[in-house]
Amino acid sequence: MAFNPVQRAMEMESLVMKGERRKYYRFRYSLYYGGIVTADTVGCKFLCAYCWNYFRNLRPKRAGDFLSPEEVAERLLEISKKRKCDLFRISGAEPILGRRSAEHVRKVIELVNGTFILETNGLMFGIDPSLVDLFVGLNVLIRVSVKGWDEESFEKITGASGEYFRYQLKALEHLHGKVHFWVAVVYDLFREKGLKELEKRLPIPCRIEKEYLEMYP
Repeated sequence: MAFNPVQRAMEMESLVMKGERRKYYRFRYSLYYGGIVTADTVGCKFLCAYCWNYFRNLRPKRAGDFLSPEEVAERLLEISKKRKCDLFRISGAEPILGRRSAEHVRKVIELVNGTFILETNGLMFGIDPSLVDLFVGLNVLIRVSVKGWDEESFEKITGASGEYFRYQLKALEHLHGKVHFWVAVVYDLFREKGLKELEKRLPIPCRIEKEYLEMYP
C-alpha cells in the first residue's frame, strides 16, 4: 500500500536527528563525480527498491552514530586533505527530511568551505519553498533525483503515493533562479519513453542527466 512520504519524512527526521546532530555510519572517498569526499547517512522519505542503501534506510535505528555538523565537517576535511579533493557530498539517504536536517546540512556546507553537491529527491523543497532559501549564496550544486515521469511510475519506484509526484516538479520551480541545480534520472528505469514523458511535465527547462544503477554508490 502506498504511503504518505511527507509523514514518513517527519518520522525519519525524528529517528535520525537528535538536536542538530544527525546519524552517519561511514565517511569515505568515492570515484563518483570524478572524485568526491562522501559522508554516508541514513533516513529517507522514499523506499526505492533499487536503492543500494535500502535496508539501512528501512531500519535507520540500527545504523550509525549521531554527529554534529562540526564533527561531520571535521571528518570530511580529514579525507579531503589526504585525497587533495575539495568536492563534497552526503549520500546513502535523503539529506533534506525537514527543517532540522536542512539546517544541519547547511552548516556542514558552510564548514567544509568547498564545493558541495547536494543529492536530494527534492520533495521537501517542493512542499516547503522556504527550505530552498537556506542554501542560497552557498557553494552548492543541487542534484534533484526525479523518481518517475508521472504519478504511476513515481508510486511504483518510490512506494509513496503518486499524488506527491507533483512536489518533485514543484521543487524545480522553487529552485529556479536561486540555486544551481540539475535533474538526474535513473535511465535503466526511464528509458527514452520515460524521459520524453518527463520532459513534457517539467515546469521549466532543465538539464537532465542520465544515471545508471551500476554507478551507485
